[in-house]
Amino acid sequence: MRKTRAIVITGNGTNCEMEAAHACRLGGFDEAVIAHIAEILSGEIRLDDFHFLNLTGGFLDGDDLGSAKAQANRLRHASVAGTDEKLVEQFLRFIRDGKLILGVCNGFQLMVKMGVLPGFDNDYLTQTVTLTHNDCGRFQDRWTYLKVDSESPCVFTSGIESGIYLPMRHGEGKFVCDSPQTLERIEGEHLAVFKYSDPDFVRPTMEFPHNPNGSQNAIAGICDASGRLMGLMPHPEAFVHYTQHPRWTREQLPEEGDGLILYKNAAEYVRKNLV
Repeated sequence: MRKTRAIVITGNGTNCEMEAAHACRLGGFDEAVIAHIAEILSGEIRLDDFHFLNLTGGFLDGDDLGSAKAQANRLRHASVAGTDEKLVEQFLRFIRDGKLILGVCNGFQLMVKMGVLPGFDNDYLTQTVTLTHNDCGRFQDRWTYLKVDSESPCVFTSGIESGIYLPMRHGEGKFVCDSPQTLERIEGEHLAVFKYSDPDFVRPTMEFPHNPNGSQNAIAGICDASGRLMGLMPHPEAFVHYTQHPRWTREQLPEEGDGLILYKNAAEYVRKNLV
């Protein structure tokens, strides 16, 4: 049996690559490679050799041109050194081959600004949604309750009954659609995988601070229609073990943090479908 391989892209301001790679290994991947974007642009590392692509959080290009916009343009238009191939061709081939992509925080911003999400009608290059400044006007660093849509096709959330509890940290996390029709389609096709909710995961909320940014319809994460591509603002890689919880010395918690299930589901999907 071939090895299950995950790749975590770093560089240009990302700072969660170590946690993401660790989460992949804990989740069951045989290998989790951290690759600088320069190694991919040089052709030294190719996305074709992996099954699961992680686009991590941080401060891409200092967020000076808007969250992840510079990296989105870089990935859409840059060529692989010594070839006529655009890097975006590797991304599109990765998607066509049935592989998995998870974008977290800046990675989610990157996916929507490239047009990868929501990916209506298999169009992964047309932007229809964005993530913009929090309504409160400030960077937020807190823990959030995320209600899961049980009818979503999302591969990553299989087996989650009601919701999960994850940390978030961002200044530009407000999810906004380009039109009411786009929002209606996301809702109608159950692509809004995660929504900020009350602590009991009963209903989505627009109330601060449970909804830390004012996202439309309280949306915290979305997937495409295949369920293989997902992005979310909170950080699953930052809660894969109970010691990452702020009250781990005061409460008796399960060993596995809530975020680990996403990586376990990814590893299981790869083993069943791609190796």
